[in-house]
Amino acid sequence: MKPTLQLKLSQHLTLTPQLQQSIKLLQLSTLELNQEIERFLLENPMLERDDPGMSEPAPPPPPNLADDKENRNESAAEPASSDQSSYEEGIDWSNTGNGASSKNDDDDTDYNEIQAANTTLRDHLDAQVALSPLSDRDRMLVRFLIEALDDDGYLHQSLEDLCDLLPPELGFDLDDLAIALCHVQQLEPAGIGARSPQECLGLQLRAMPASPARDLALTVVEQHIELLAERNFAQIKRLAHCDDAALREAQTLIRSLDPHPGSRHSGEETRYVLPDVAVRKIRGRWVVFLNHEAMPRLRINQLYASLLRQNRDRSSGLAGQLQEARWLIKNVQQRFDTILRVSQAIVDQQRQFFDHGEVAMRPLTLREIANQLELHESTVSRVTTQKYMATPRGVFELKYFFGSHVATDTGGAASSTAIRALIRQLIDAEDRKKPLSDVKIAGLLGQQGIMVARRTVAKYREALNIPPVSLRKTL
Repeated sequence: MKPTLQLKLSQHLTLTPQLQQSIKLLQLSTLELNQEIERFLLENPMLERDDPGMSEPAPPPPPNLADDKENRNESAAEPASSDQSSYEEGIDWSNTGNGASSKNDDDDTDYNEIQAANTTLRDHLDAQVALSPLSDRDRMLVRFLIEALDDDGYLHQSLEDLCDLLPPELGFDLDDLAIALCHVQQLEPAGIGARSPQECLGLQLRAMPASPARDLALTVVEQHIELLAERNFAQIKRLAHCDDAALREAQTLIRSLDPHPGSRHSGEETRYVLPDVAVRKIRGRWVVFLNHEAMPRLRINQLYASLLRQNRDRSSGLAGQLQEARWLIKNVQQRFDTILRVSQAIVDQQRQFFDHGEVAMRPLTLREIANQLELHESTVSRVTTQKYMATPRGVFELKYFFGSHVATDTGGAASSTAIRALIRQLIDAEDRKKPLSDVKIAGLLGQQGIMVARRTVAKYREALNIPPVSLRKTL
């Protein structure tokens, strides 16, 4: 065949770099956004923070370019109206998180980054061993066993396996390890060095002063722990020869014990949530405000912008960085504008929740908000992921306000969140001696017009971390 050239017209969608950046910034959390902003600040000299504490004077513009329009409107955050600012002054953002707020670059000390040193479990135990009147030989074995403990303070390896790990020339045997384990189990917190939860609870009870309740609790833990887990109180009373009052007191004592004594020294850091928006009731209407502490305030570096204007022909690299900086400033502002719009639409749909609580939550889908704001459903999904709202009822992720629905006998629909709240109310008000079964709860909900199956009640109950009826029974 003879090669030929043909012209063909077609249409296709292309994501520009600016649009790609806008989508990426929209789906980032506040922490990830701050990390992304820091990366841009390090890579692009045309970009800088517009912190209130910065007092760097702007260089005078060249005489022939004093009216250059490129030097205007380069700030990322527009000042709020005086009416909105007056209401935002009453919002205490410090109680909702400890996110990165704007700081003065001249201040050498950042007190938010100072954290108390965490003492690990091994450090805590080693400090006690160092003060104990043990011989060097015993202290060596005790520290060897401490290294074998897990984060909860349990010793899962057998003494035989640990003995095989010791060098034969040291001459240690199982009796030496057993004695060392006794020393470990005498350390604080009580229960350290246990090889099972049953032994852990027994060690904590033995460390308490002797009393009838403690003795009965020790008997139950060591001999009838399976019956206690099954809530077979009648069998326990028969075998332990006790009455309801004594068993109730012993059960309360057992409940006060810690089955994970080493977890308090696990060293896990507390993670705080910095809300993106807050909602307050103003003149009978719930209004959403942006959290300006979560908004990075950016601007164009006027020094480099002035150099670019004076040497436009020889600064092609700076021109590209200037355009990237403008895109970032615009996309950051657009991100928070979209979050504000979506948040206000959610609040308008769920105003009954803010007035009456979870039981008044209505079914809501992403499509409803998308259609209301003329946005794509994927955009609403990005906005509501890892974005948080501070409300008088607590801090919630925006995803929390969406949920499935269950049909009612009147032809309406009830939110799954409202049903979970009703289930919790029913269980909180139940008779502990005769707790409600899932079938009974489904029947009570049916009397209120909410038609749910037993397995649906079980699913919602498990989501609330509420044990089944057999484990909720008490004396």
